[in-house]
Amino acid sequence: MKYIIGIMLALLSASSMAASPDPVDLIRKAMDHWRGVTSYGEMTMVIHRPDWERSMSMEAWTEGDKLSLVRVTAPARDAGNGSLVMDDNMWSYAPKINRVIKVPSSMMSQSWMGSDLSNKDISKSTDIIDQYTHTLLETREGQGHQTWVIQSIPNEDAAVVWGKEVWSIRDDYVLMEQQFWDQDGVLVKTFRTHEVRELDGRMVATVMRMQEEEKPDEWTEMRVDSSKFDIELPINLFTLSNLRNPRQ
Repeated sequence: MKYIIGIMLALLSASSMAASPDPVDLIRKAMDHWRGVTSYGEMTMVIHRPDWERSMSMEAWTEGDKLSLVRVTAPARDAGNGSLVMDDNMWSYAPKINRVIKVPSSMMSQSWMGSDLSNKDISKSTDIIDQYTHTLLETREGQGHQTWVIQSIPNEDAAVVWGKEVWSIRDDYVLMEQQFWDQDGVLVKTFRTHEVRELDGRMVATVMRMQEEEKPDEWTEMRVDSSKFDIELPINLFTLSNLRNPRQ
């Protein structure tokens, strides 16, 4: 009898382990889901403050996890501003001064175009996969979906800003929330999905808001107007020349 019970417990344990997804795989799939093999999107960024609000229209292209280009198209005073990411390096272009500037690593945590998003947020680097240790904290049920909550703690040798990040990823790999905690265990800011819609055959986050915990009246919202995935892109798209003199 003890032998049979032991086998049953072992089978139950194995079944439980098989049912628990790999947190690293979940984060990777969530990032890949957002980008596809390649992608093109049109979006609006809204920066809200207690006494003013401004918005910018943008186009964005990505290829794999190492190449991305974002370009402002409106309003006229901001049109042409852009950011290019290649192999973990980032450049910005400002038409008013007609200069392409490489963003140093020390500036990656700084504000991107005056928003609550940082240069690091825009680059959507996959460094977190290797530089952090990831643990599945819980699985939640709601609104017809499972949502996995993952805690990411930086490795001792990782040169990162945050003390930890906490992800909430839905079972269709839509990132529902990403929390950023400082080294003292204090929640600093949250990137939260407010709307999910189907675009080009896949469910994607179409309204996302970044907000600091200590500034409830200040936030930046990214609103995705359209997206296309797994499309052919021009070979010269992700270049410094194209960042300065757009041909696409």
